[in-house]
Amino acid sequence: MSRIEHAFREQEDLIEALTQSIVTNLQEAIKENGKASLLVSGGSTPKPLFEKLRKVALEWEKITVGLCDERWVSSTHQDSNEAFIKTTLLQEEASQATVVGMYQEGVDAQEAEKICSKQMKASLFPFDVLVLGMGSDAHTASLFPNNERLEEAYAMNSDELCIAIEPSTAPHTRMSLTLKAILSASHLYLHFEGEEKQAVYKEAIRGEDRFTMPIRSILNQEHKDIEVYYR
Repeated sequence: MSRIEHAFREQEDLIEALTQSIVTNLQEAIKENGKASLLVSGGSTPKPLFEKLRKVALEWEKITVGLCDERWVSSTHQDSNEAFIKTTLLQEEASQATVVGMYQEGVDAQEAEKICSKQMKASLFPFDVLVLGMGSDAHTASLFPNNERLEEAYAMNSDELCIAIEPSTAPHTRMSLTLKAILSASHLYLHFEGEEKQAVYKEAIRGEDRFTMPIRSILNQEHKDIEVYYR
């Protein structure tokens, strides 16, 4: 499989192109299956993308939106990815979409792995479109460098879609999609911006150690094409 790179000078052009590609994927899924699923990431980078997507006149009532990862905090907490996508994506035209979060009230993250996996299999799986981000430390979703559970997260023989992660370099316990779950998506995207992250990306595609740079597990694999949008 291959990396398909789309490099841009201007953010506006990047967002326009990525939006159009995602919209086409969702429309095709709805036409074929009568429904579609879109999995997205948090952080500041996707906000302009969400603000563009939410204006598109899609059959949003047939689209279910889920998360690539979540901080293990209430869905009303300021650090919640679910809260973030509700306020930035599920507005305007996209207000008709359904959101399926990861957080389970009153259950710790590790105990909730199977609950989360079951819920995602019922509501979102198979994944039609999945948009990843990348941190300056080369993490993606909540797969953080040198985390003690990365080997489990990378296991391709697991049936679980979700894994609890305790990062040592970021606040909050997390729930993350596993590598197998991410690579199962019909259309897989990586979106990042800025010179610092361009340098991380270039280093990642040159090396093989996916424990020090988890994004390599997505970029340097042979199971799935990934489209990379960056500037």
